[in-house]
Amino acid sequence: MYFSILDRDLLSIQEARILAENAREAQLKLAGFTQEQLDLIVEAMAKSISSHTSELARMSCEETDYGNWQDKYIKDRFACEYLPASLRGMRCVGIISSDPEKKMMDIGVPVGVIVSLCPATSPVSTAIHNALIGIKAGNAIIFSPHPRARNTIGAALDILIEAAEENGLPEGCLSYLHNVTKAGTEELMRHEAVSMILDTGVPAMLDIAYDSQKPVIYGGTGNGPAFIERTADIHQAVIDIIASKTFDNGVASAAEQSIVVDGPIDAQVQAELRANGGYFMTEEEADALGKMFYYPNGKANPELAGKTAKTLAKWAGFTVPDDTKVLIAKQDYVSVKNPYSREKLCPVLAYYVEDDWRDACVKCIELILTERHGHTMVIHSKDQDVIAQFALKKPVARMLVNTPAVFGSMGATTNLFPAMTLGSATVGEGVTSENVSPMNLIYVRKVGYGVRRIGDIGLGQPQTEKENTAGGANMEVLQQLLLEAIRSLDK
Repeated sequence: MYFSILDRDLLSIQEARILAENAREAQLKLAGFTQEQLDLIVEAMAKSISSHTSELARMSCEETDYGNWQDKYIKDRFACEYLPASLRGMRCVGIISSDPEKKMMDIGVPVGVIVSLCPATSPVSTAIHNALIGIKAGNAIIFSPHPRARNTIGAALDILIEAAEENGLPEGCLSYLHNVTKAGTEELMRHEAVSMILDTGVPAMLDIAYDSQKPVIYGGTGNGPAFIERTADIHQAVIDIIASKTFDNGVASAAEQSIVVDGPIDAQVQAELRANGGYFMTEEEADALGKMFYYPNGKANPELAGKTAKTLAKWAGFTVPDDTKVLIAKQDYVSVKNPYSREKLCPVLAYYVEDDWRDACVKCIELILTERHGHTMVIHSKDQDVIAQFALKKPVARMLVNTPAVFGSMGATTNLFPAMTLGSATVGEGVTSENVSPMNLIYVRKVGYGVRRIGDIGLGQPQTEKENTAGGANMEVLQQLLLEAIRSLDK
């Protein structure tokens, strides 16, 4: 009797090699496309996927058990409608700018083959975003889906690939691993055909990505606080924070993780939070819930991600009112051992009170540096001087003012570029802190015309041999004088 034993790692490695080699050949063809040709493909991809966002949002929730499908639907629509609107008119390849007066030009050149790692928390919207900006910039892009969302990401990419290839995209320019394993993804990132790695919220693969010796754009996890300063519109600040932290049940990395409150308005802020669905846990309740966030080895418990406040309270053994939206734990100190000082991908907030904005500034820095992610933070204030001080001192990629963190960071309620991959490079992880756009996926070739002769630049002519000899003699005289001065000091 014969048995067929399949080695999934070997299958994945082999598939990775084939995809990388095919992508390299296909991208060479794509490199000859004009911006107009690329734009037609991108528009077709966005239009095709837009009619499937509802079913894909439901599918992602069923497969991952993260968040809620209604909010994922909003993110997916944002990626296939709002993003394409911002891409229209953007030039990424060919002559992207020129300055006739200075006689200079910028030429956009695709980086080549990009590997994209997608998270399970926002699988469809991330896949759409990364696919659109990758093709817009003339690159081939290969996806490695998160194992917890492989079916959903695959379904979304199948739709995008079909629409793209029907409109002229060379076969192999947009693809994904079907046999997803860590070994296959590692092989993909290390392959010589790959030019760049785009890691969107998959920190477990980050070290391997760096080891590949390729440029890495890291859309990292976050631990961002929100500071409510005494001049803020307190009611609006609370509305913004709760709307942001409860969106998709808190799985967005940019969402607020802590509230830091200016002392004089503490009572008002607490009252507003309670009136809008905030539940302040007792010390015992907070301790019971806090023990569930991380395993003894320090790794986060993924099963708490994207669950509602009522579900989390039930699991921790206490009950909350039916209208509870967010669980809040009052805290005094920041510590890496304190689960409330760290990122919580669910509707749970830490709550700190400080005497004034200066102490609050220090507290916010402590929170940001606890996990050294440097992603996003928010300040709610009308005092422009305080806002400026926070903007100057906070080690974050995005500083948002008077807006919900999730919606502001992705460019929905701000004029930041609309993106689902948000760079967080302020602590050395990744090559950009920007909201990732097609402009992060190209090289810019500088063209400069000669505008002056070498004799016009005022640096003089090369010295003659005689002048060089004289210079040497002068140097000997100077050295002798210095030596005599040193000797006189020793006497």
